[in-house]
Amino acid sequence: MPVASRSGVSVRTDAAVFDFDILSPACPSRTVLRHVVDRWTPLVVTVLADGPSRFGQLRARVGGVTPKVLTQTLRSMERDGLVTRTQLPGVPPRVDYELTDLGRSLQAPIDALRTWIEANSARILAHRESYDAVGS
Repeated sequence: MPVASRSGVSVRTDAAVFDFDILSPACPSRTVLRHVVDRWTPLVVTVLADGPSRFGQLRARVGGVTPKVLTQTLRSMERDGLVTRTQLPGVPPRVDYELTDLGRSLQAPIDALRTWIEANSARILAHRESYDAVGS
């Protein structure tokens, strides 16, 4: 299997070819879907769309996420190639997170979903209230 080295990281250059079918339980695209629509990933992408951010700034803007969960989310996003983590020298050390080109390509779908949610939230909440009132 051909491997290229980039910054000491081995990268396969002959990735397996799949007919991705997100509806197939065995398809590896399911894990991609799970990571992309994770509770926090769309929010992190939305914040980082404005540019690089430090952990504390990112956590404050996302709101409601624990440090542990944000760390896990960022590691998962870094593993998937959606963000880069850059540690800069200093006391204390500074760490910046930034979207990669692949991460930036998620902005449009997330923005579309965000627009849909904002346009339809009132209707959805009204339907929930009506449904719950019936006691189903």
